[in-house]
Amino acid sequence: MNILLWGLQILLALHTAMGAVWKFTNSVDQTMPTLNAIPNPLWIAMGGFELVLALALLTPAFYQPLAFLAPVAAVCIAAEMVLFTVLHLYSGDRTLGPVIYWLVVAGLCLIVAYGRFVLVPGEA
Repeated sequence: MNILLWGLQILLALHTAMGAVWKFTNSVDQTMPTLNAIPNPLWIAMGGFELVLALALLTPAFYQPLAFLAPVAAVCIAAEMVLFTVLHLYSGDRTLGPVIYWLVVAGLCLIVAYGRFVLVPGEA
């Protein structure tokens, strides 16, 4: 189980870091029209927060006392994906492609959080 969780953490960290870099290089206007409700300064701040979250997912590999950061980061990423889903649906757009993508990422994050909080807490 620990190997599966580490694999998911690495993939989610890469996914989140790539999303952060994308946020730094593209304004919110260049993304999905349904996310235009997010102000551009908040969009940039979300990118910075995502970089911190990506690092937090990997921190336990280097410093075991901070192992609690990985599941916390996973929950934060899941919350962001749910926020994107809510904004998308609230805008009236009923295309399901982005919703499915965001909810799958949120689900993977919740698997990591559950695994690290409940199944193998504190293991690196």
